[in-house]
Amino acid sequence: MFVLVEMVDTVRIPPWQFKRKLNDSIAEELNKKLANKVVYNVGLCICLFDITKLEDAYVFPGDGASHTKVSLGFFDDILIPPESLQQPAKFDDAEQVWVWEYETEEGAHDLYMDTGEDIRFRVVDESFVDTSPSGPSSAEATSSSEEQPKKEAPYTLVGSISEPGLGLLSWWTSS
Repeated sequence: MFVLVEMVDTVRIPPWQFKRKLNDSIAEELNKKLANKVVYNVGLCICLFDITKLEDAYVFPGDGASHTKVSLGFFDDILIPPESLQQPAKFDDAEQVWVWEYETEEGAHDLYMDTGEDIRFRVVDESFVDTSPSGPSSAEATSSSEEQPKKEAPYTLVGSISEPGLGLLSWWTSS
């Protein structure tokens, strides 16, 4: 599961990067500034997902760099295993969502964990996977199977929402 956050920022591109493509330079500067950092009211930013909008670039007096206002999105690969959900929880096949069966004095209420909702979670583990390509082995070279290698995210967080106050933000905020 991941959360996509849209942000707006002004990025300074130094003159020695003018020979590169603007999007590449901006992506590099944004990742330097925000990747693997905790941002207030956002959380941990893993890396840049996409640049959605570029505005005009400006060069200010006394500074040879260009300054470009950018809209961007960050994403993070977060896995919350079923045993780390608020309990008791079940998967609703018809709706294709997880449901927390919340107990009150009046009885049980089903709280749905809809896709795309903002959640508050605790990081319990992280995983780094080397995704760099490797050469074929001699056994692979002789086989003619068309099997594709399994693609994995290079960095994944494992989270938990099993504690009070964690889970969908809508569960804990009054409307």
